[in-house]
Amino acid sequence: MADIVAIPGQVLHQQVAVRLRQRIVEGEIAPGAKLNERELCEQLQVSRTPLREAVRMLAAEGLVELLPNRGAVATQLSERDVADTFEVIAGLEAQSGELAAQRIDAAQLAEIRALHYEMLAAHTRRDLSTYYRLNALIHNAMNQAAGNAVLTHTYRTVNARLQALRFRSNFDERKWLHAVQEHERMVEMLSTRDAAGLRTLMVQHLMHKRDAVLELMRTAAEPTAKTAAARAPRKARA
Repeated sequence: MADIVAIPGQVLHQQVAVRLRQRIVEGEIAPGAKLNERELCEQLQVSRTPLREAVRMLAAEGLVELLPNRGAVATQLSERDVADTFEVIAGLEAQSGELAAQRIDAAQLAEIRALHYEMLAAHTRRDLSTYYRLNALIHNAMNQAAGNAVLTHTYRTVNARLQALRFRSNFDERKWLHAVQEHERMVEMLSTRDAAGLRTLMVQHLMHKRDAVLELMRTAAEPTAKTAAARAPRKARA
């Protein structure tokens, strides 16, 4: 019989963070929803200690908010928050693209190409979960190719709080296809070392993401506003 190898506590809470992050990013845990410790412990089959450590990790990333007397909730950004954050990340990704086009080496370019082809296959299958994971790896690889540690740290900090929104920006089929086409151009510009062109494209790419997210937020808010308006006269008559 094989020996049972215990999973170190540090590794366990990191694994829990990965699984919990995916649930938040992919919308299984909705923005603003409370993270129920008992339910999550049962679902993830872990004790409260690694779960709480994982939640603190996600809070540091900006995916979770720790609120007094309410516990942990999935972060819910306002339209203003979204617009402001995408404005910042667009500048960071533009800088990454420009520097990457200048500094990328053959191995880094080959890795991005390989990830890109895998991402195209995921898009063909309409496998959004796999597509998003590969998409994120491409953006991270481009950021690494920029060769600027301060830029990388800042990018990761700002981008973390946008993960769920970037995932949902592909819900619209037409916008998803447009994003894929922009990625095709990114790889081309990296290959031809078009630093200025890639800088411009990255800004456009992120602004398109911003617009898609804001449109989704406004569409989701419409039924709530209509329901409130419909109820108002009844309350007044009462």
